Amino acid sequence: MKSNINFSYLVFLSVVAALGGFLFGYDTAVISGTTSQVAQIFQLDTLQQGWYVGCALVGSIVGVLLSGVLSDKLGRKLTMILSAVMFSVSAIGCAFCVDFNQLVVYRIIGGVGIGVVSVVSPLYISEVSVAQYRGRLVSLYQLAVTVGFLGAYLMNYQLLAWSNSGVAASDSWMDWIFISEVWRGMLGMETIPALLFFLIIFFIPESPRWLIVRGSDSRATGILQRIYGSVQQAVEQLNETKSMLLTSASSQSEWSVLLQPGIRKAVAIGTGIAILGQFMGVNAVLYYGPFIFENAGLSGGDSLFYQVMIGLVNTLTTVLALVIIDKVGRKKLVYYGVSGMIIALCCIAFYFTLGEVWQIPSWVLLFFFLAYVFSCAVSICAVIFVLLSEMYPTRVRGLAMSIAGFALWIGTYLIGQLTPWMLQNLTPAGTFLLFAGMCIPYMLIVWKLIPETAGKSLEEIERYWTDSEK
Repeated sequence: MKSNINFSYLVFLSVVAALGGFLFGYDTAVISGTTSQVAQIFQLDTLQQGWYVGCALVGSIVGVLLSGVLSDKLGRKLTMILSAVMFSVSAIGCAFCVDFNQLVVYRIIGGVGIGVVSVVSPLYISEVSVAQYRGRLVSLYQLAVTVGFLGAYLMNYQLLAWSNSGVAASDSWMDWIFISEVWRGMLGMETIPALLFFLIIFFIPESPRWLIVRGSDSRATGILQRIYGSVQQAVEQLNETKSMLLTSASSQSEWSVLLQPGIRKAVAIGTGIAILGQFMGVNAVLYYGPFIFENAGLSGGDSLFYQVMIGLVNTLTTVLALVIIDKVGRKKLVYYGVSGMIIALCCIAFYFTLGEVWQIPSWVLLFFFLAYVFSCAVSICAVIFVLLSEMYPTRVRGLAMSIAGFALWIGTYLIGQLTPWMLQNLTPAGTFLLFAGMCIPYMLIVWKLIPETAGKSLEEIERYWTDSEK
């Protein structure tokens, strides 16, 4: 049975959807290389600089809130197309904007695209996948996010080097975008992957589980047959999904289904781990890594090099997580990885407390950070989108993921705003000890309240939540 599965087709579908994750990562990280230039060009004060950085996060929160309704009403495929349009409009608009207000508007549009794709891309991959491959295929999305981060860092570095090289561009508008105001090129280069994402989505089908919800059984069966390589398996999957839809009382409204005891519990748990995960330090390291390293006494060049090293380890470790997540299981990865995060965070706090007194070399701090990033990337970063994409019933999966995604982005926004304050008022050592402390309730929630989902079909996972409250 397993040998009949069209794995190459599943990979193709997953890679196309995961390209949305690349755009997510690029759009989020590219801002780091443009802030000082934008502030100088538009004469921004500190509040305006903060708004420039934070406006995309506000757009992301709006996008997450819209994503559930859009993906459940319009379908997963059309919603991804809409997100690709928003990324394209944002990139082109940022490159050619004439004032700061226009720049903010286009950044918010891109942020909405981030919020939408952060829900619909892993959701789509989860729904087209088969049980034994679902973890690694959904993890492709997180891998794409890390590659997007790294791609933005490298693009910023390369464009800045070209701008500083003294080479003149052939056209005046090229000189404007890539030389004299190179930040426009950094933001605008996102147009290329955004247009690729837009075009390639037309070559993938709609989610078969969404089609079943909408009563398009014949179309769903055709897609399932291509995935499973067997008419019999396609029909069995169709019948299993339809039986769960009947069990979940399809006559009820979607909000009524969400409020059923077992499903309500799943939504609450998903929301809890989504927001709690942001207070374990990962985004603080990704957003403020150079600032933290410079506070440790490193030069700007060294701090940038350290940040690139963090990006590389983050990407390579995500590849490892992708390979092992279905074999090891979601929960074990969390146990091992979060334990490593706690140790690494305590070591970082120790360095900031006694590193200068004991004259500990700076490469030791880099080692602790890389150990932290490794532990984080192989566990919560890889697992969170997998769990959120498979925890909820088919009929309300988009809406439930939207709620959890909203919590995730609220946490991201808060950690982005609070980290500088914490570093100043709690000291770096106190900040990283706080992050270590937040790891403990996360691990307890996963241990006590979440079932192991590796190797189980989406319908089996749904049955766990609905049966647990009977």
